[in-house]
Amino acid sequence: MAVEAAVAVASGIAARSIILIAFGLDSVIELASAGVLIWRLSCELRFGREVSEAAERIARRIAGGLLFALAAYVVAAAAWSLWRGEGANFSWPGLLVALLAIPIMLVLARRKLALADQLGSRALRADAAESIACLWLSLVVVIGLAAQLALGAWWIDPVTSLAIVWFLVKEGREAWEVEE
Repeated sequence: MAVEAAVAVASGIAARSIILIAFGLDSVIELASAGVLIWRLSCELRFGREVSEAAERIARRIAGGLLFALAAYVVAAAAWSLWRGEGANFSWPGLLVALLAIPIMLVLARRKLALADQLGSRALRADAAESIACLWLSLVVVIGLAAQLALGAWWIDPVTSLAIVWFLVKEGREAWEVEE
């Protein structure tokens, strides 16, 4: 995911692509969430479930807030791009990283769900849901970049970037509304 984030953000900046930058920043947020999950599980082993659940609740709210902020950025950047009539350049590295993310996220989500069932971990199940959302987000990025390559229309990047706002808000809401 670190490579995915770095390639997507760098490709997005180089191509002035809202969708690639947002895809990369979402990966950064998911990396932070995975780090919190690892920390939470280690706290649970040392201090018990109550301490780790309180810490996770705070961390997930922060991640949810960051996802909402990212969704707001995407809406504002897409509106600005559409207003100015400027699109992004096509990015082969961006397309490649999004294509590779699809099977990787599928395998990762399945493994996390299996492990969550074995451990009875709601936190790991929630993290698996984030991996599934990333899989769908990757698919939207691939569709947008493929359409941009095929059609060459300037407006494809801002329009397809608006399609990922739904995923970002959904992930943000799920992170914010931690099960009690």
